[in-house]
Amino acid sequence: MPVRLTLPDTLRDRLDAADRALIGLWASASSPVTAEIVAGSGCDWVLLDAEHSPNGLESVLAQLHAMSAYPVAPLVRVPYGDTVAIKQFLDLGAQNLLVPMVDSAEQAEEIVRAVRYPPRGVRGVGSALARSARWNRVDGYLGRADETVSLTVQIESAAAVAEAERILAVDGVDAVFIGPSDLAASMGLLGQQNHPDVVDAVLRTIERAVAAGVPAGVNAFVPEDADRYIAAGASFVAVGADVAILARQTEALVARFAAGDGRSDGDVQTPPRASY
Repeated sequence: MPVRLTLPDTLRDRLDAADRALIGLWASASSPVTAEIVAGSGCDWVLLDAEHSPNGLESVLAQLHAMSAYPVAPLVRVPYGDTVAIKQFLDLGAQNLLVPMVDSAEQAEEIVRAVRYPPRGVRGVGSALARSARWNRVDGYLGRADETVSLTVQIESAAAVAEAERILAVDGVDAVFIGPSDLAASMGLLGQQNHPDVVDAVLRTIERAVAAGVPAGVNAFVPEDADRYIAAGASFVAVGADVAILARQTEALVARFAAGDGRSDGDVQTPPRASY
């Protein structure tokens, strides 16, 4: 008798059921070993990044395999909102997609169509060949594929902030995720994620999302920023990345032993924290 399988809950399902902000970490090293270590940390969700990291289909698939034994929601950020790329990541079993650089409601609508099968969308049908349906071992996959996929679009420009209410109203957008770094750059404040104008834009977007009943997430690698945005109503927050944690902690460890300037142990300072 064939094995019949069910799929894990989506990030949308987990956000709906949560009574607190869900805490996430980035896995940017493109390593199944690192992804598994991150997944076992106790966090709620893990971002696998294919936009700014050396990740492709094969490496994301290997990391999804490595993380599948842990009770986390993998969120895969595709390189861009391309219909073909979205189809490929969905077919390899990514249930939770994050699409970067969404500046308008019209763009969000096209992305929604890319994650849905006809007649509601344009996703190519290859479930019998794909991990998404576990090679047709998930009963009725085609008829309820929308239930197995969650879509988050990224608001990370001044134009997107201005368009936020319309983006939030798009049917099929399950959540939005705010990127302060690109937002700051679009506002002429490159590298100034904590500038008051940037913080205000993030807070205004979270406020609009709360009013619309749509979960809003945000990158906040500095703890005080994370606290501020959670207090404002953010539903999910990324608080660190594997590569950044490795970089900062190895620097601090070497500094502890290699300062060589006569300072006592207590005088060695941890390198400054950075926000993304």
